[in-house]
Amino acid sequence: MLTPTLKKGLSEYTIGERVRTLRLRKKMGLVELGKHTGLSPALLSKIERGRLFPTLPTLLRIALVFGVGLEFFFSGAREKPLVAVVRRKDRVRLPDRPGVGDVVYRFESLDFPATERRFNSYVAEFFAAAPEKLRFHQHPGVEFLYVVQGRLSVRLGAEEHALDQGDSMYFDATVPHAYQRLKGRTCRAVVVTAP
Repeated sequence: MLTPTLKKGLSEYTIGERVRTLRLRKKMGLVELGKHTGLSPALLSKIERGRLFPTLPTLLRIALVFGVGLEFFFSGAREKPLVAVVRRKDRVRLPDRPGVGDVVYRFESLDFPATERRFNSYVAEFFAAAPEKLRFHQHPGVEFLYVVQGRLSVRLGAEEHALDQGDSMYFDATVPHAYQRLKGRTCRAVVVTAP
């Protein structure tokens, strides 16, 4: 049971209103949000109306659905527009398989410090790989690729798409997909994913 002081302190963060704003911005109902979070629509309704303050794990489940960090719910109202600058030297590098030396590609996050991201953007470098080393993966949402340099093969299910410099591709990322550099020494692309 929360004391009146704790209730007053927590209510100043307007967590419920922030959850509702995120949900309505995505045109999502309580039932749909419940399916994504594993939480009941009744519980979510209580949170939105300020009748219940969520635990941090519960709030994190909600935050993950909308691609925001926990700080979104606790920071004060922004006085300035959201701006996040990532210097080349500060990019976070993500190999296709962490801890393994034989990588097929490496992604560098271009927007990791931005809060309230509606998409994730990367610059990717692709390395030579034999067809048997291709690593298919899938994730929720969609993906967009723009080849900046070199030639790239994108395997989407059973289909193969060869992309040259300047080509782009948009696809459903729930379909298993893999990348392979085609000829040449360097292949780079800008990759954008969205939930």
